[in-house]
Amino acid sequence: MDYTVYITAFVTLFVIIDPIGLTPLFAALTQGHTEQSRRALALRSCVIALSLLALFAVFGEAVMGFVGITMPAFRIAGGVLLFLTALEMLFERRTKRREDQTEHPEDLPDPSVFPLATPLIAGPGAIATVILLAGKGDGWIDTALVVGVAALVLLVVFVFFLTAGLLERLLGRTGINVVTRVLGMLLAALSVQFVLDGLRDFGLAG
Repeated sequence: MDYTVYITAFVTLFVIIDPIGLTPLFAALTQGHTEQSRRALALRSCVIALSLLALFAVFGEAVMGFVGITMPAFRIAGGVLLFLTALEMLFERRTKRREDQTEHPEDLPDPSVFPLATPLIAGPGAIATVILLAGKGDGWIDTALVVGVAALVLLVVFVFFLTAGLLERLLGRTGINVVTRVLGMLLAALSVQFVLDGLRDFGLAG
């Protein structure tokens, strides 16, 4: 793959995972925890999410081939899914859904697996994205690079989690909403590109 694809991969995963939008939710889920406990939860959730994304990046396309789903079809379906996610971000539905999942954090003694690692970090959109990106490559090296890009994004998530309290105070709810909408617009454009790529693979677009 061309190196510009990896830049696109980073941007896409960054937008899908949305570290800025996740940070205040991480703060809410870990409210009352010590700084050491927060670091442990942040690290565990990111490692689990990376493991899930790597698993789907390596075996996702093989599983689709087993059930008879082609990559062009999955690119189109993935693009539609990402576009719906973008709409949710633009109209705050995504934020409200995430807040609903964190409504009773006291019932989740260890939120690192659920809801942090999945579905908040490695959700359907992120999983679809790594499968799509890995499918564009020609071998294990390209797949490993996609996993490396995912690891880089999750490193950013980890850093944001460590600064959850500070970032929440600096941006405020309004600032987070503005950034989320900008990311939603970018994601909408990227999702349309996924659909166009799938149509071109089918020979339906130039």
